[in-house]
Amino acid sequence: MSRTLTIGYSPCPNDTFIFYALIHGKVAVPGVLFREQLEDVETLNRMALENRLDLTKISYHALGHLRESYSLLRSGGALGRGCGPLVVARPGTRLSDLKHGTIAIPGKLTTAYLLLRLFDPSIENVIAMTFDRIMDAVSKGEVAAGLIIHESRFTYPSYDLEKLLDLGAWWEQHAGLPIPLGGILGKRSLGRDLLLRIEAGIRESVQYAYAHPEEVMGYCGMHSQEMDPAVMRSHIDLYVNDFSLDLGEEGIAAVRRLFSEAESRGIFPASDKPLLAEEE
Repeated sequence: MSRTLTIGYSPCPNDTFIFYALIHGKVAVPGVLFREQLEDVETLNRMALENRLDLTKISYHALGHLRESYSLLRSGGALGRGCGPLVVARPGTRLSDLKHGTIAIPGKLTTAYLLLRLFDPSIENVIAMTFDRIMDAVSKGEVAAGLIIHESRFTYPSYDLEKLLDLGAWWEQHAGLPIPLGGILGKRSLGRDLLLRIEAGIRESVQYAYAHPEEVMGYCGMHSQEMDPAVMRSHIDLYVNDFSLDLGEEGIAAVRRLFSEAESRGIFPASDKPLLAEEE
């Protein structure tokens, strides 16, 4: 008899692209059925903190607070180069102005906000809002600047906004490693064997999407909130890569470096729990 597990991920095209085959039975994990829950990443972060999901996409920032209950899977996440969050503002704004104005952020548990804190701990005046509201708030002058993620990287010029800071580029130069944005977690209580079988299933789901892109794009489009097809394709191309198949040693090193820096600054506590499901 199969058991049903909840799996949370965002409606963003990279996530729907990755999980299409797993959710629609194109690949299988024997003995397991999946029930998806699509929410924005900050909502998923909060749900994981409440232990409400068996498996979920989360921000790496949130994982720093979740290691007692969840372990990281190697497949299905978002990690790479040239894909980090941006700080944008109206023309004429300077980076130094951010110390005196409010910055809209996509959530206090997002990796974007963690990177901003690592870049400049003195920036404290922030307001959280859903990522899709940020550019409009900046454009209308409701906030001094916005910390943007997802497809906003491609669309902010249409709001007459300018890039002040590329936090991904800063991290790559600072750490010499790719940017860990979001990962896939599974409850430790599921056990190592099942978690590794699910990890393999997610990897197969990514491979299926690469092999059948036109089939998968219909599902992506259904959840992409009327996103322009070209932007949707660019979004997938940017955030789905070899690290989505497997973090590899470089990806794992990037996660451990991010955690080390956050722990050393007291942003989240150290943990003696193993990071990866395979280490259970």
